[in-house]
Order: sequence, then C-alpha cells, then structure tokens
Amino acid sequence: MIKLRRCQNFNNKGVNTLPKVTLRSDESQEQLLRRFSREVIKSRLLTDVRRKRWFVSKSELNRIAKKKAARRTRKTQKDLQQGV
Repeated sequence: MIKLRRCQNFNNKGVNTLPKVTLRSDESQEQLLRRFSREVIKSRLLTDVRRKRWFVSKSELNRIAKKKAARRTRKTQKDLQQGV
C-alpha cells in the first residue's frame, strides 16, 4: 500500500506542489483518476486558482467582508424573530 502525498507549502510562501497519486497493483485507471480528483479537492488547489483568477484590491475585500457580515447579522436577526 502506497501513501498519498499531500500538498505542502515551501518556506511559507504559499507555493503548493500538485497532489500526486501512484497506481496500486489492484487498481484500475478509473479508480486512480477518482482518487486523484479527491486529492485535488482536498488540497483546495482549484479553489485557490479560481479565487486568484482576478486581482481584488484590499478595499474591495473589506467592502465584500462588510457586506457578508451585514447579511449574516440580518439573517440571524430574522431567524431570532421567527423563532420567538
């Protein structure tokens, strides 16, 4: 049985290695592909790529965070009012 290698950061610079899987003796190509796709999802590599596709300024990130917080508080207040 061969262990899977997880993504590891080098020197805390945010550089990730790609997930790697090796073919087991009793494993088909489809199973290997399924296992590899699970490892990619676990490593959050695609989510990072999608998030970094466009540059977002610091002020825009702050604005988005404030909007999310406002939505969250409105939702909790609404849930509290309906529950009472």
